[in-house]
Amino acid sequence: MEKNDYKELKEQLLSTKKNGYDILPSAEHAAMEDYCAGYKAFLDASKTERLCAAETIRLAEAGGYRPYSPGMDVKSGDKVYVCNRGKAVMLAHIGKNSLDQGIQLAAAHIDSPRLDLKPNPLYEDSELAYFKTHYYGGIRKYQWVTIPLALHGVVVLKDGSRITVRIGEDEGEPRLVITDLLPHLGAAQNKKPLSEAIPGETLNLLLGSRPIGGEEESGRVKLAVMKLLNEKYGIVEDDLTSAELEAVPAVKACDIGLDRSLIGAYGHDDRVCAYAALKALLDMKETPAKTAVCILADKEEIGSDGVTGMQSAAFDAFIEDLCASQGVPLRACFARSFCLSADVTAAFDPNFADVFEKRNGAQLNYGVGLCKYTGARGKSGASDADAETVAYVRRLFDEAGVVWQISELGKVDAGGGGTVAMYMANRNINTLDAGVPVLSMHAPFETVSKLDCYETYKGMKAVYQAER
Repeated sequence: MEKNDYKELKEQLLSTKKNGYDILPSAEHAAMEDYCAGYKAFLDASKTERLCAAETIRLAEAGGYRPYSPGMDVKSGDKVYVCNRGKAVMLAHIGKNSLDQGIQLAAAHIDSPRLDLKPNPLYEDSELAYFKTHYYGGIRKYQWVTIPLALHGVVVLKDGSRITVRIGEDEGEPRLVITDLLPHLGAAQNKKPLSEAIPGETLNLLLGSRPIGGEEESGRVKLAVMKLLNEKYGIVEDDLTSAELEAVPAVKACDIGLDRSLIGAYGHDDRVCAYAALKALLDMKETPAKTAVCILADKEEIGSDGVTGMQSAAFDAFIEDLCASQGVPLRACFARSFCLSADVTAAFDPNFADVFEKRNGAQLNYGVGLCKYTGARGKSGASDADAETVAYVRRLFDEAGVVWQISELGKVDAGGGGTVAMYMANRNINTLDAGVPVLSMHAPFETVSKLDCYETYKGMKAVYQAER
């Protein structure tokens, strides 16, 4: 075989992965940077699921979306949204086709690993005041000590009034911290596995040390802290029992690397896909053929349970109400729908290559990662998309010029993880996982590629605009 024939045959028959920067037209580089600038601003405004839902609504209303209520008359071209209890948002751009032709759906989640305050959090020990926490989601506890933390959330009083709490986020404000053991006394701690070196009950937020009152009194620092909270927010200690307060890293999203090709921030998982799904919907100027729907759900990090999670009936109720306005059975709509389960995947990290299977791992700058299945070991907890569904997305992405790669989370026996895909598939909706590869996933500071963020956004647009 001639050398040129061999090369041509190789190009025709064998798969060749290419770095996205070798594919992305130079004319799109500025658009990529603009998109990522908007994403960083979104992240800084969305440190918790409540804040993310509020920012989503702000952007949606600026883009012409209006609140939807059951029975409202909607027609092709209308843009509506529903906010579920301030923690999840569902948006729909009503398409030209009847809902019996199905919907084009992107589903992401807006909760991230964090530290929640316990119901009775405030205490004093050795004349230091603390908040006790209960970690939320899969964290590596050692990563949360000795970093500056902010406190966000709400306190709801017995009369139903809601007080917003925000401490440590703005420049000049005090921040909170969890202390760690000094190395000089850490010999025993050093011998423990990482999962045991920092027990969950020691993840206590340091609040202050200045006492008030006479030296013969007890609990003087705790009282001083409660006095400050009372002066600022008008609350008393008992009000903390009906509060949702979350400790999150007090950091801003920023460029990473001398070439500024990466973004570092808290909460990439999964707000990086949530923003892509939202922005792609808001940027659609023309009415889509099929109704385009974006759902940004809560509680994914703890199993998608609860009234604001993806297993909640809230999503079914929203789509059922839209279907009822057209006289379409919900089951008929779902059967002809498609969902891109938009969640992050693990990026191959050469520093920890032993847990990745490189041939099937996602790489930074190689575009949005398509995951036929997630789950653990024997695909436990996965929806496992069929070949037809994967081929459908391949076609959509290739026709739209989206840079993509096929990927798995890691080696088969190394562990695993899940997404909301199974809950959409359980509704008889064809579903495929897709998302941005992330370094240091679930850490207080994660890293993603700008190119992968932008390509995920392009992929979402391709899904929404699909005509079949």
